[in-house]
Amino acid sequence: MAAPKNTIDPFTQKYFPVIILLPIIFWAFAFPFIKIGLEELSPINLTIMRLFTVCAIFLLIIMIIPKKFSALHKKDIIPLFLLGFVGVVIYHLGLNYGEQYMSASAASLIIATIPVFTVIFATLVLKEKITKKIAVGIPLSLSGVVVISLTGTSGNPFEITYISAAMAVLVSALVGAGYTIVGKKLLERYSALSLTVYAFLFGCLGLLPFLSPSLVTEVASLTWKGWGAVLFLAVLPTVVGYVLWYVALEVRTASEISVFLYFIPVLSTIISYFLFHETITWLFLFGGALVILGLIIVNKKHSTNAERG
Repeated sequence: MAAPKNTIDPFTQKYFPVIILLPIIFWAFAFPFIKIGLEELSPINLTIMRLFTVCAIFLLIIMIIPKKFSALHKKDIIPLFLLGFVGVVIYHLGLNYGEQYMSASAASLIIATIPVFTVIFATLVLKEKITKKIAVGIPLSLSGVVVISLTGTSGNPFEITYISAAMAVLVSALVGAGYTIVGKKLLERYSALSLTVYAFLFGCLGLLPFLSPSLVTEVASLTWKGWGAVLFLAVLPTVVGYVLWYVALEVRTASEISVFLYFIPVLSTIISYFLFHETITWLFLFGGALVILGLIIVNKKHSTNAERG
């Protein structure tokens, strides 16, 4: 919910277009930058490097401005760990694995369905009413995902590795939606920014068992390009992107700014085309149009914060 207008910083109000535009750009770039990071790091090690860097930055922010964060309740530590591990760690592991075998643009469009799955879960778990717009929008988006999954590669879309990649990204979209639904109850006690930071910090503890000698080997041989990808993914799409998103929520409601999310897969596809010369077929464009059209229809009555790249 937007804060009362008389409490909003005039600077934030004045530069709102920039504040909302930057995270959209960062999140669009995240998908191709994951591709770049995967050239030198395994999906697990890229996840570890990115999320541990994010946690270090979040800890620093907590130390600098502790009053901006809600008090942590001991009873919430386990729920926060589970929320963060499933909604953050598994999300990024699935996305990173998927982008090994499918295009960044295809992955971004599948991830864009998080609001759709959020509505499905809200209907099943929270017993929210199924409206006509939901009944039309959800099948449209899901049919678009099917089309994208079969046209997101120049190779054989029925290869086991490609199918497993598409399923991994789809799992990321599902857990991303689950993160929103499960996190709603915790938002009764924590601000959105506090919940995000605590979920990252506790959830990333689940990455400790994944530490292996291969991490040291891969990090030791990282080029400037690999380090640039890791630092970009950690700092801009994750830390800066989330912070600016919550600043934007102080100026506008979630429903007002959610429309900007539709630009992420579009920008990501354009960026990937120029960076990797990814093939954009008419079927791919058709599938993407179905996904976005379905999102627009669903979000006319619902708005959710989606996970980004």
